Amino acid sequence: METLVSASSRTQLLFSPAAVQFSQAATHSLRSSLSFNYTCSAEPKHKTVLCKMSASKEVKLWGGRFEESVTDAVEKFTESISYDKALYKHDIMGSKAHASMLAKQGLISDSDKNSILRGLDEIERQIEAGKFMWRTDREDVHMNIEAALTDIIGEPAKKLHTARSRNDQVLTDFRLWCRDAIDTIVRSIQRLQVALVKLALKNEGLIVPGYTHLQRAQPVLLQHLLLAYVEQLERDAGRLQDCRVRMNFCPLGACALAGTGLPIDRLMTAEALEFTAPMRNSIDAVSDRDFVLEFLSANSIIAIHLSRLGEEWVLWASEEFGFITPSDSVSTGSSIMPQKKNPDPMELVRGKSARVIGDLVTLLTLCKGLPLAYNRDLQEDKEPTFDSVKTIVGMLEVSAEFAQNITFNVERIKKALPAGYLDATTLADYLVNKQIPFRTSHDIVGKAVALCVSKKCQLQDLSLDEMRSLNPVFDKDVYEYLGVENAIRKFSSFGSTGSACVVEQLHSWVAKLGINRSSC
Repeated sequence: METLVSASSRTQLLFSPAAVQFSQAATHSLRSSLSFNYTCSAEPKHKTVLCKMSASKEVKLWGGRFEESVTDAVEKFTESISYDKALYKHDIMGSKAHASMLAKQGLISDSDKNSILRGLDEIERQIEAGKFMWRTDREDVHMNIEAALTDIIGEPAKKLHTARSRNDQVLTDFRLWCRDAIDTIVRSIQRLQVALVKLALKNEGLIVPGYTHLQRAQPVLLQHLLLAYVEQLERDAGRLQDCRVRMNFCPLGACALAGTGLPIDRLMTAEALEFTAPMRNSIDAVSDRDFVLEFLSANSIIAIHLSRLGEEWVLWASEEFGFITPSDSVSTGSSIMPQKKNPDPMELVRGKSARVIGDLVTLLTLCKGLPLAYNRDLQEDKEPTFDSVKTIVGMLEVSAEFAQNITFNVERIKKALPAGYLDATTLADYLVNKQIPFRTSHDIVGKAVALCVSKKCQLQDLSLDEMRSLNPVFDKDVYEYLGVENAIRKFSSFGSTGSACVVEQLHSWVAKLGINRSSC
């Protein structure tokens, strides 16, 4: 027997410790909810033992009709234990619920059930302690655990797979894992929302240029801009929660595809595992992956939102904008240019969005054209899903970390505000209030801007006579509409960037997220 030892049983986040340091509470929540762990530690807590059989091979649990063992090449190509061991906790949960149901239905004895439960507890302890030997010749997490259970308790273990196939077993595990992963991502979303709202509270009244087409458009409050991302993240969380509702149905008991003639109680196992109900069609239960397609689609939308945030902050940190300064703790340098200070975490957030989208495309392509019911192709659904979750959690956590470590350069922003005639639309509103049709108002203000361009001045610098030369309706009250501060005060529609509207939005988010203002 040749033993191979993996570097670590935990997945490392690919951000530098200086740029990303998860809080202990955040790390604990990830570890408890997901079957892989996040850490900034350089040393693994324990090692995972992988055993590759090189001598005589163990007879497969499905090997009754076979006279030859599979070749080493086939075994290596078809194994999934190298990654699906991440499902071990959920596999054990499902097996415990299944064993309890079998005993209640009289399909196994209470004594056998108790032996199975004790054996599964022992296996879980071994896995948690890093002492469990994962064997590639046992193919996957299910057969590794079942075979180990047989090694520990003997004959009773052989009864566990009664009225169960790996087809419904893996889908049960996978739905449970995805359900927990969604809960973890939603918590990470909320942490970023809190960071953004706190950042908004620290920058009350700060006006920044608003852009369309990456051209100066209208003045907006920075708080309003930050809350736009908070709103997007709220919809992201809602999509995940909606996905969780549809995902939360139990395939256990569907067996290979047709169900079983044995008197099982699918309602009991569904309830024990906190599913809403059993899935109604056994073929559908084992063959479809729409729940994970929807999950990865929601993750992709989150990734796009985070990528846009990353792009904005990367631009704003540039010398050309100079609107923000990231602290050293979330910046990196150059190996050749001593002066460089780069916002690398947000560049990677932008870059890693491609990875999350790619995971979705991989799974969409995988599922295209598969006939009912189960096909071995579907083994390939795990790695893109695991990667999508790992990546999106990392993106959310580092974005929150970055938000807590940036400073807005107020003087630089104020100096940048006069350019671009940001108050032009407010001037058009002034004319509308004077009963001038909007299209006519638009034309008049366009001519006023052209006049300013020729004079190299701002709208508020035009004299009243110059304005009246464009239209006699102008009066001295026009100056109450000009300048970015006046423009902000004139916004009043629901959801707008007006001061009163933004204060109302902030109050709502502070209450919803349970933020203590004194901590900001």
